[in-house]
Amino acid sequence: MKKAIFVDRDGTIIVEPADEQIDSLEKLEFVPGAISGLKSMMNLGFELVMASNQDGLGTESFPMEDFLPAHEKMLRTLTGEGIEFDDYLIDTHFLEDESPMRKPGIGMFGKYLGADYDLAGSFVIGDRDSDGQLAANLGAKWLRIDSNSPAASWAAAAEAIRSSERKAVIERKTAETDIIAAIDLDGKGNSEISTGLKFLDHMLDQIVHHGAVSLTIRCNGDLEVDEHHTMEDVGIALGEAIYKALGSKRGIERYGFALPMDECRAMVLLDFGGRCSFEWDVPFTREYVGDVPTEMFKHFFKSMSDAMHCNLHIQASGENNHHLIEAVFKAFARALKQAVRRDVFSYELPSSKGMI
Repeated sequence: MKKAIFVDRDGTIIVEPADEQIDSLEKLEFVPGAISGLKSMMNLGFELVMASNQDGLGTESFPMEDFLPAHEKMLRTLTGEGIEFDDYLIDTHFLEDESPMRKPGIGMFGKYLGADYDLAGSFVIGDRDSDGQLAANLGAKWLRIDSNSPAASWAAAAEAIRSSERKAVIERKTAETDIIAAIDLDGKGNSEISTGLKFLDHMLDQIVHHGAVSLTIRCNGDLEVDEHHTMEDVGIALGEAIYKALGSKRGIERYGFALPMDECRAMVLLDFGGRCSFEWDVPFTREYVGDVPTEMFKHFFKSMSDAMHCNLHIQASGENNHHLIEAVFKAFARALKQAVRRDVFSYELPSSKGMI
């Protein structure tokens, strides 16, 4: 389904004067951050729609010949910066007309009300409470622009939209495990991890801290049998969450990392190219580390790799088995952080084939 960003004009893209009419070139001034914010949104896969009330446009109180010079110069400036709108919605009714076409009414948004558009995943950007009401009427999210508030700046709006795409929740329930795995690839390093295996929790927490993601994993597994099903299914659920959060993969780095840890070193080669290949060369000398059998770490990463649809090659060496597997998890986290990093000014697929 398509998603859209509906952007107000006056007070949001360009500064709104005291008389609320931009009817001359002298009044044309861009809101700080508007151009860079809009430009970064061009590469996120949303349709960009300008939606504006222009009271009495085309009447004697606001002739079209007064409106067009500043409006067209604004558009030329934006086009020169690579910003193109997919549609322009302008309503000319006065407030007292009580027209359903006028924002926050949704009469002029008919094209976007059908099944082709995911309005719950769309946004309204504007500077007035009426823009918030429009968002509620559409069932979209509202991002307020206020030049006096960093929390409501164009940079904050662009970051909110960028990060909204890269989240996923996977619920996996079998006769052996009941799992919820949630990831935010642009998170702030928050975690809530409880698998029933304390050492696995500790290792998954390395993905949070070194991968710069937010991660929630709750698993209720049949540990009274053994650790196998919990390790396998947590790997599958986490891999599926990462795969889902990546979405189209446009703009990501795709590849990822090697690191030393005390006397150990670990190398993780990661490619989100869509093909699956798994290699493991990590020799352990103990049967357990903490409450986890060392043989299960290979199975965990293999399960996760398959669910992520990626190439994952892991090699590590060292003397201390705790350091050894911790180095692997840290290297994986760094590889993940590098591979999923996205350039918001690029929406290209990282593939010469044109598909992943």
